Amino acid sequence: MKLKFTILFIAFISSAAMAQSKVGTIDSDYIINIMPEAKIVIERSQEYGARLDSTFSIKMEDYKKRVKDFRAKEKEMGELMKKVLVDELTALEQDVKKFQENGNKLMQLKRNELMVPLYKKLNEAVTEIAKEEGYSQIFTKAGNQFAYIDENFDITKLVMKKLGIKAPEIKE
Repeated sequence: MKLKFTILFIAFISSAAMAQSKVGTIDSDYIINIMPEAKIVIERSQEYGARLDSTFSIKMEDYKKRVKDFRAKEKEMGELMKKVLVDELTALEQDVKKFQENGNKLMQLKRNELMVPLYKKLNEAVTEIAKEEGYSQIFTKAGNQFAYIDENFDITKLVMKKLGIKAPEIKE
């Protein structure tokens, strides 16, 4: 009976030892922000934002002009005409507000769309490094609250090297 117990115990210990995993970390935000492609994303986002701002400015100017015209001619209008124009101005004001709200959402969507290739490239490099180095899990440092991280298991520099990215020089 002791022999069976000992064999089971040894089998359990050896399987537990084999099941251990190598866990690493990465500062993906840092890498994304220093990738050369990130500058292109910023430029394209700004261009898109400028186009949205231009369209918004045109809508806003039209709204202001109509309000000014309404106020200038308000005394000469009948009640029915005033009501019709007030309703039009209210609808136009709501359209301007909705465009402004949607503009913020559209900017975020455009930025996310432009960032997809960068994250894909980063993910491919992380996957390659993890397989080469025998990691079973890689955690991102951003957003995670780690009590302790052993820098020996941080693959940020390995991924940067794989992507051909050099860390910016720190100027003092």
